[in-house]
Amino acid sequence: MNAPAPASRIPAPLWLLAELTYRCPLHCAFCYNPIDYARQGAELSTAEWIGVMRQARALGAAQLGFSGGEPLVREDLEELVGEGRRLGFYTNLITSGVGLTEARLARMKELGLDHIQLSFQDSTREMNDFLSNTKTFDLKARVARLIKQYDYPMVLNVVLHRYNLDHVERIIEMALEMGVDYLELANTQYYGWGLANRAQLMPTREQLVRAEAVVNAYRARIGNRVRILFVVPDYFEERPKACMNGWGSVFLGIAPDGTALPCHAARSLPGIAFPSVRDFSVEEIWYASGAFNRYRGDAWMKSPCRTCPEKDKDFGGCRCQAYAMTGDAENADPVCTKSPHHAQLETIVTQAQRAQAQGTTQPIVFRSDANSRRLGGGA
Repeated sequence: MNAPAPASRIPAPLWLLAELTYRCPLHCAFCYNPIDYARQGAELSTAEWIGVMRQARALGAAQLGFSGGEPLVREDLEELVGEGRRLGFYTNLITSGVGLTEARLARMKELGLDHIQLSFQDSTREMNDFLSNTKTFDLKARVARLIKQYDYPMVLNVVLHRYNLDHVERIIEMALEMGVDYLELANTQYYGWGLANRAQLMPTREQLVRAEAVVNAYRARIGNRVRILFVVPDYFEERPKACMNGWGSVFLGIAPDGTALPCHAARSLPGIAFPSVRDFSVEEIWYASGAFNRYRGDAWMKSPCRTCPEKDKDFGGCRCQAYAMTGDAENADPVCTKSPHHAQLETIVTQAQRAQAQGTTQPIVFRSDANSRRLGGGA
């Protein structure tokens, strides 16, 4: 652990994401969990998670997300929800809906859970079940009705890619029928299993243009009846997103084994020893660890980021994306047209679309324990 950085220059974490488990009944081809999740260490216990929550709240964290994997696999989820509420967090359950019975939902409502985000893979049973490699569409529909019944803000998340981008109109109609308040149409970001399946999932620019036109037409027609968020995939942008609002700025993620991460995919970066809450306090991790200070500020930046007038807006983009495409996490995010590696990104898009047209892409690798052990080198 390094000498503590001056706390006055580092804001407190606002968002604590508790990735309670990597266990999940779904097998989504675009899951952001690490490919090698099957070889990660034992999950934190209930007491350990409560300790993390208390420490993060004491630092100033205000929002607490429970995710996974599927957080409902944890039998102690209700206890953790109750403790989060008692501590004063705004609590959010991010779920596939599998395992959310009425009894559990009623209990979490009683304990003060504030918000539920439910995922669907598509608007049709066939494509939903294909993309998750499960038969869960009808179950998800029942869970959606339960969430409305218990008067929660209805937040629906659908990850988009070439298989379902042309279904955006039907997805929005499904959301309207369900009484959704917020619809998140999040185009696939290529990390974890999404990166492994990038060539199969990559849409065409024409698909994106059509889908965005549909979204804008619905926004104009329905107003605030449903708030629709449409996130364009980085590979089709000209400037990078402000990833996590800057490394170690707002977001503190804790993996199931207690590893602390400044973003969901940070474990993909080599040469960084990410600390564990089993070995260090949350305060030490946030303010003093080499991992969380690695890409704070701009001292680490290379050209063209170092002299770019937009560096305080996009913070150089995504370090994981820079590493995945260029082999060096300190390079400018190739999404940026100012990056010397931008042509490499364009080549990846072109090659993926050519392979799709020629029918030469490899079969989809679905997320599973067996595939994780095979691809990630686990026992």
